[in-house]
Amino acid sequence: MWLKDSSIGRKFIMSITGLFLVLFLLFHGSMNLCLVIDDLFGTEAYNWICAMLGANWYAVAGTGVLALGVLVHFGYAIYLTILNYRARGNDRYAIEARQEGVDWESKNMLVLGIIVLGFLLLHLYNFWFKMQFAELTGIHTSMFDPQDGSAIVKALFTNGWAGIIYCLLYIVWLCALWFHLNHGIWSALQTLGWSNLIWLKRIKVIGTIFATITVGLFMIVTLYFLGVNIGQMCA
Repeated sequence: MWLKDSSIGRKFIMSITGLFLVLFLLFHGSMNLCLVIDDLFGTEAYNWICAMLGANWYAVAGTGVLALGVLVHFGYAIYLTILNYRARGNDRYAIEARQEGVDWESKNMLVLGIIVLGFLLLHLYNFWFKMQFAELTGIHTSMFDPQDGSAIVKALFTNGWAGIIYCLLYIVWLCALWFHLNHGIWSALQTLGWSNLIWLKRIKVIGTIFATITVGLFMIVTLYFLGVNIGQMCA
């Protein structure tokens, strides 16, 4: 099968699933920014979105599609790494020594991806498990209403020293995510056809811009609640 047996086909799948996940991250980051807006201006935008995306059939279907995209993307990443490792054979160490011109992100995409995946699982446990999953199954592991996502987030990030540790962990995750996206976005665009000399530098800039905006949306929320937490502790 072309998508499985061809190197171009495998890169095509990685590109499509990767860009799909970037679009989701942009939406999710924009949604999370509502937490800061709500806290500053007393609105309820975040909880309104949570209610709209609760246990509705379209939200559940979207979650399934997203989960499939994540599994395919990371599954193919591991698969491609194994194929590359085997192809290098005994010369892999010599090849590594000759890759001085290759970006650091490119050399460490799998490691960065594993870090991102690890924190994604932590993120799912902290929020999705206590919100949408709780609505679907009736299994509540939080003292808050599953639709009161704002309270759940604040309880995690503004819980004294535990909140500070979580904020710092999320900052590490976001840094790894930025490096992963910074290389992944332009690499995906290159695979999809923007590969000539004129567009190469441009798509690298596009990748950096999108990576910075995407991660910046999450970082604003994390730093805001880190500041709130420290302020409460010092009060």
